[in-house]
Amino acid sequence: MDHTKILHLLKAKTPLSGVRVCGWVKTCRNSKALSFLEINDGSCLQSLQVVAPAQLDNFEQVQKLLSGSAVAVSGDLVASPAKGQQWELAARRVDIVSRTDETYPLQKKRHSDEFLRTIAHLRPRTNKYSALFRLRSEAGFAIHSYLRDQGFFHVHTPILTGSDCEGAGELFSVTSRSPLFDRDVFLTVSGQLAAEMFALCLGRVYTFGPVFRAEHSNTARHAAEFWMVEPEIAFCNLEQNMDFAQAFVKQTVTHMVENCGPDMDLFSRFVDPELPATLDNILASEFERISYKTAIDLLVRSGTAFSFTPEYGNDLQTEHERYLTETVFKKPVFVYDYPRAIKPFYMRVNDDGRTVAAMDLLVPRIGELIGGSQREERLDVLEQQMDNSGLSKDHYGWYLDSRRYGSVAHSGFGMGFERFLMLVSGVSNIRDVIPFPRTPGTIEF
Repeated sequence: MDHTKILHLLKAKTPLSGVRVCGWVKTCRNSKALSFLEINDGSCLQSLQVVAPAQLDNFEQVQKLLSGSAVAVSGDLVASPAKGQQWELAARRVDIVSRTDETYPLQKKRHSDEFLRTIAHLRPRTNKYSALFRLRSEAGFAIHSYLRDQGFFHVHTPILTGSDCEGAGELFSVTSRSPLFDRDVFLTVSGQLAAEMFALCLGRVYTFGPVFRAEHSNTARHAAEFWMVEPEIAFCNLEQNMDFAQAFVKQTVTHMVENCGPDMDLFSRFVDPELPATLDNILASEFERISYKTAIDLLVRSGTAFSFTPEYGNDLQTEHERYLTETVFKKPVFVYDYPRAIKPFYMRVNDDGRTVAAMDLLVPRIGELIGGSQREERLDVLEQQMDNSGLSKDHYGWYLDSRRYGSVAHSGFGMGFERFLMLVSGVSNIRDVIPFPRTPGTIEF
């Protein structure tokens, strides 16, 4: 007999006979006549109480079950007299699939995030992390669904590459002068350059996959391996790019709020009590738009003693981004038109010759959520940008071809998927929204 997910049983309108549940024991309470098993199968946050009577052939063994043991229970779904739950499962048979022992590290108590990172292979069994990774799954679905509805095509871009999209040199080297490729091979830092090629024929495309940064940054917002969603749009300027980024964030947050209630509530109760207000503010606000120069002026005039002194020509730091979103505007902020010297070669040079048509979306508590730009569509200017960055035009000949043959204005952005998850969950460390985080010194799982 097949088994039914607890998620569906808890939504039952009437009692059900002859059901079967497969899952893991969260807790076991015993009396002489009954055992009360709290069973969870991962389909939802809530567990199902199983009432096992002493008449079971293996009742003595059931009473010895410890947290984490796997069971398959057959019986009847009946109204529960216990407070706080509508249904319970009156067991007629409990099959013990496998047992844990006293060494099982997850007990009925709150464990610190630091401890759970040391057992990342087991932490999805906790309420917090099972909820978090259900959120991660649903967020991925929401992104694919929204972009499909907006006429985007999903493009699978290479993981192995010979090109440095950002020009910053923070690449993982797979092999040097590989005999297979006859050149240096790296893990990709972005799918953007490849996505541009498809936007210039399909109109609207996106890539959504893992990217890699060999940056020795041991902060709560950075990881060596993470996921990025990168839409790319033809016939689109910077203003239109910001319009779409705002709509994209709002709609994806809306989906999470409307479809992930119980899991989102857990984070509001135990992680960030301000989470509902933060998300409501994002949905209700028209995102502010200010130039980089205005942002620097606001920071300088604030009189705040920042750890990093704000100065024109330097990139914004997290503390600057949070000050703008949390203190000055109290809502998400687009900062645009950054100095040409601090941005990658592919960004469109503005008429002033000193700035580029770049934009970053900053959000409260997280800082930068999205980074994007209008791309440089003019061949001569792009070649000059590459010369200024010391990039070989031979290696990027395929990219330059897109500017030789039917070039048009186009724009796009990248949103760090993990930062979005931090935004909608209130979790403050990127290590806790990735199943097996890859940060400096962490590769054991």
